[in-house]
Amino acid sequence: MQFNGQSYSHNQQAKVGVLICNLGTPAAPTKQALRPYLKQFLSDPRVVEIPRLIWWFILNVIILNIRPAKSAKAYQQVWTERGSPLAFHTADQAKKLGEHLQAAYGDRVQVDWAMRYGQPSIESRIQQFLDAGVEKLLVLPLYPQYSASTTASTFDALAADFKQRRWLPQLRFVTQYHDHPAYIQAVADSVRAYREVHGSADKLIFSYHGVPLRYLHKGDPYHCQCLKTSRLVAENLGLNDSDVITSFQSRFGRAQWLQPYTDATLKSLPASGVESVQVICPGFSSDCLETIEEIGDENRGYFLEAGGQSFAYIPALNASESHIQFLARLVGEQTQGWLDQPEETLEQRNMRAKRAQGCPHNQPSKPL
Repeated sequence: MQFNGQSYSHNQQAKVGVLICNLGTPAAPTKQALRPYLKQFLSDPRVVEIPRLIWWFILNVIILNIRPAKSAKAYQQVWTERGSPLAFHTADQAKKLGEHLQAAYGDRVQVDWAMRYGQPSIESRIQQFLDAGVEKLLVLPLYPQYSASTTASTFDALAADFKQRRWLPQLRFVTQYHDHPAYIQAVADSVRAYREVHGSADKLIFSYHGVPLRYLHKGDPYHCQCLKTSRLVAENLGLNDSDVITSFQSRFGRAQWLQPYTDATLKSLPASGVESVQVICPGFSSDCLETIEEIGDENRGYFLEAGGQSFAYIPALNASESHIQFLARLVGEQTQGWLDQPEETLEQRNMRAKRAQGCPHNQPSKPL
């Protein structure tokens, strides 16, 4: 949903804003659109922890002259009439979550979505919230497992915006939900639903986006949280350790990343007698390039070329009813004291406005 800018009034209804955030996507599947998107993404020191001067040369002289064309071809394979899958799935999540919350709390809660890189930006959405009268803000990055390169980077963008504002809303920020019972249940139920229609496989593979191994050594909990998610989902499904594999995809560069690698795992399984696999990506809240093209196409090819007989990708939760129900529950837990209190009556708002008479500040916060 979009919010039109409006003048602030002391007797207007105080609102709670819920901003769900995802990683980002280019504006179009073209080389021209990929270059600024990749530059913004790969310039983030949370994403690439290499000395800035060295990385500036590598990024601007080498990567940005080679990778945009290659990435554009990959995006062209997943682009739809609605545009980028990550964008429209996230938009659908915001819309359905907003409808669910407004059915419970009315229009005092507003829900919108933003991207860490690309558009719509976090900064623009915050301003729209403030223009709409939001005084309490919950930011929910859609990364179940915490990593400095994703969740903390989102907080960086939020903090950078807040540093420019005179007045700040009350803020709550969700850092992780990798072991939330309702999230685990939603993932497990998606596997059950898929298997009820298509049957089971020799192996269920949990594939997560990889990060460099040194991030783990520096204290990033991402690896441990991925393993815990896999364990809890497997337990919910009644699967044994021999039935499942946790692996990591999407590595970039020559450094060692979290292992085992998804592609190497799929290439090796047929030789050990595994004929069928089903792959699910619990770290991705929405289907995107990494799930549709990298897993559903590229890694499917690796497994079948190595002698595998059956490969299936189980879709992300996207805007499924179970996912929206979980997100609504999470928002309810995170906004205790905000949305579980009775709504102000018009008389109460007018009394509050009367006490504020003479206050010259009748506009929401703008960047300095």
